[in-house]
Amino acid sequence: MPPTKPYADIPGTVIFDAEQARKGYHLNQFCMSLMKADNRARFKADNRAYLDEWPMSDDQKLAVLARDFNRMIALGGNIYFLAKIFSSDGQSFQQAAAGMTGMSQEDYAAMMLAGGRSPKNDHLLEQKQHG
Repeated sequence: MPPTKPYADIPGTVIFDAEQARKGYHLNQFCMSLMKADNRARFKADNRAYLDEWPMSDDQKLAVLARDFNRMIALGGNIYFLAKIFSSDGQSFQQAAAGMTGMSQEDYAAMMLAGGRSPKNDHLLEQKQHG
């Protein structure tokens, strides 16, 4: 039986650990390939054909095609590798992160400038502190 991960129950968070790294190895290697201009051009010319050169799962390929970054993270993608995809699409990190949260870029930027999003269970912590 695998050891229990003390961080497994953080709401809305996928921790990129050794298990995620193994699961997303080929997805992340594909992302890194986009650092080369000729690979970006081939990917832009035919996303599916380029993806089919990589031994990723069908779920991973479909997530890339849909630009579903949250799904890619769940399937082992690391945000710093995935940045190569949205950068290739001409998106900034802020634009991509806003899309991942379902917010407009302006609302996302304002939230981050205000200190970021608080965890959904903050009220539980406050209840414990006040009694």
